[in-house]
Amino acid sequence: MSVDENNPEPLNPLGIAGIEFIEYATSQPQALGHVLQKMGFMAVARHRSREVMLYRQGSLNIIVNAHPEPLPGMSAPAEVPVLKAIALRVRDAGAAWTRALALGAWEMPMRAQAMELNIPAIRGPGETLLCFVEALPGLTLYDVDFTLLPNATRDVPPLNDLHWFGIVQTVAADHSAAWIEFYQHLFAFTVVPGGQYFGVLPKGTLLESPCHSFYLQLIEPPPGADDVDWDEGFHRVGLGTRDVPAMTAELRQRGVTFIDRGSVQLSAKGALSQVYLGGVTFEIVHSHLQDPLGEL
Repeated sequence: MSVDENNPEPLNPLGIAGIEFIEYATSQPQALGHVLQKMGFMAVARHRSREVMLYRQGSLNIIVNAHPEPLPGMSAPAEVPVLKAIALRVRDAGAAWTRALALGAWEMPMRAQAMELNIPAIRGPGETLLCFVEALPGLTLYDVDFTLLPNATRDVPPLNDLHWFGIVQTVAADHSAAWIEFYQHLFAFTVVPGGQYFGVLPKGTLLESPCHSFYLQLIEPPPGADDVDWDEGFHRVGLGTRDVPAMTAELRQRGVTFIDRGSVQLSAKGALSQVYLGGVTFEIVHSHLQDPLGEL
């Protein structure tokens, strides 16, 4: 038996410990901020050098990027918000990034200014980024790169027990196998056995993170949708809760509208919000997960 056989690849080689933040890009940040406030998020801080705001509740961090100068190869923010980046909390950001590049990922340059953290990133689907963020002793990314807003608090209690559950990614027809290999090879995601789904939209392929704290759902265009504009990219976020009816009731009181017709029915399994601002929707999912960044 070889040394390699005695020391198999760890099940979580990058030390992934959940989603650190997700980022939307839009030229209408105030309109998106209004939607996020309905969902229970509060504006907490402003970026030191760019037109970027941080919204938070509990362990959920959403960054709204309205900076007009995009990274190379990326488009400038448009009016319709687009889910542009997912940041993974990892044990060692530099090591995770180096390993991903060695396994074939495409490097994406970032633009850290003086006294700001350099967040390593690779290219995701379409014009998106997958970033790596590590916890700093006594200090966080948000302490370094952001300035707290007047009268804001760093800790915003979550509505009920809301936490990250997953991300839905649209993929081109017959491209699921390639993306499954991408997430398995680079990040050690595993395919959830066929037929097991969560929420109200049971379709596509479900992948579980190596830290068992969130999922990715890969969705190809439906049959006969040749004339549908179906770009690859991150499509929507899933938010987990132990009690979907209580959560949706609270969100409805805050002005959130949920779809409840046809194949999308509000139930104890989950709920899907209407589409806001032409591109933003939230799925509420009955969750069994433990939140590595919060206390559930």
